[in-house]
Amino acid sequence: MDDEQRYRAVRSRDSRFDGVFYTAVRTTGIYCRPSCPAVTPRRENVRFYRTAAAAQESGFRACKRCRPDTVPGSPEWNVRADVVGRAIRLIHDGAVDRGGVSALAENVGYSERQLNRLLTAEVGAGPLALARAERTHTARVLVETTDMPMADVAFASGFSSVRQFNETMRAVFDRSPSQMRATTRRAAPTPGGIVLRLPYRGPIDLEGMLSFLGARAVPGVEGFDGSYRRTLRLPHGPGVVELSSGSDHVLCRLWLTDPSDLTSAVRRCRSLLDLDADPDAVAEVLGPDPVLGPVLRQRPGTRAPGHVDPAELAVRAVLGQQVSVKAARTLAGRLVSRYGEPLPSGLGDLFPELTHTFASPDSLAGADPTGMSIPVSRGRALTTMAGAIASGRVDLGPGCDRDEAQRQLMELPGIGPWTAGYVRMRGLGDPDVFLSTDLGVRQALKQEAEPEAWSPWRSYATHLLWASLSLKESA
Repeated sequence: MDDEQRYRAVRSRDSRFDGVFYTAVRTTGIYCRPSCPAVTPRRENVRFYRTAAAAQESGFRACKRCRPDTVPGSPEWNVRADVVGRAIRLIHDGAVDRGGVSALAENVGYSERQLNRLLTAEVGAGPLALARAERTHTARVLVETTDMPMADVAFASGFSSVRQFNETMRAVFDRSPSQMRATTRRAAPTPGGIVLRLPYRGPIDLEGMLSFLGARAVPGVEGFDGSYRRTLRLPHGPGVVELSSGSDHVLCRLWLTDPSDLTSAVRRCRSLLDLDADPDAVAEVLGPDPVLGPVLRQRPGTRAPGHVDPAELAVRAVLGQQVSVKAARTLAGRLVSRYGEPLPSGLGDLFPELTHTFASPDSLAGADPTGMSIPVSRGRALTTMAGAIASGRVDLGPGCDRDEAQRQLMELPGIGPWTAGYVRMRGLGDPDVFLSTDLGVRQALKQEAEPEAWSPWRSYATHLLWASLSLKESA
């Protein structure tokens, strides 16, 4: 889009572009989402920014009316495989707060100077500014949804001091943290938990997506009864999340060992439910197709569910080779009971069906491949892969190179194209993976099709083909 197209989107208050770009008004010093209900500013007074961080760096503060920091993320960062896309995914996961800019640059294979130059040229802000924007959003959530002391909020959000926290919040939101808390209507408290509303671009087939996850729920780790629950393995300790449908949002309840894991937990939940997707862009490509169009019209807003932990998904993909979904669940449940880590008492008492976090790559790397209730060759493939992930030989992190990760997986014994592709599609959130050898996909494709024409949304095509089978069964 050029700036004239962006301005037309602002004049029409088009919510599809919320999070894709931000509108800053020179005369008021405020930046907004494109759908802000305020009076449309004159064109000569408007500037456009790719990120909220860039608007903040230019001295603009967030609109109190449309709250531009609470919009869905841009789908561009899930599509892009270059260094900028990889770096932004890492920043959204809290990488700068955990290891600094030097660790971020090392992860993507660039120097700090090169990375800062690339990010500034592409999105108008460097890694520190982008991390600062993430920090302020996390702090706002904690201020407005919890009763945590402000000092605890500051450090949990990644600020180095309470003074820095107060100054940054006032600069970005034009209010002190105490004023923000005083004027906020907080939801009914969840004991020890944090309640969030996760935004998305409609339409969304949330019921179908939660059912997809529920059908694959691993005993001890996941549960489903209309709401989806699961345990999380986070940088500073385990957590538990419950996801359910709200009126125009996903209701997310989080229980964390350490509040500083909030950024990572939210990023993983958004990836799990593909909440940053642009369903209109997907429908524009897949809707006219004679194979996929009818399914998409029955299931508008179909997403490509991701996962909260790519390493876990990789293990589950190996367990699921050549067996049914139900059998794969059973095998994964046995693995969890033997190698998973029991939840601490505070988290383990929340939901009776949630007892463990999924077995870590470290715990599986040294496991006996003959005692996993699967063929020994597959057991060896699983433990070898777990060892490669644990040692860093295979990188499945949010900033990994997807092509390289797939190549590394397929070099391991017992890992074929389907397993590597499935991990790339769901674990790494690649929107353009087509599982041509999948049995369900082959059953659904009863007529000639050209999957290349479905790019860059072939992951969505795969899910639509799977959905078509269930629609035929219920017909």
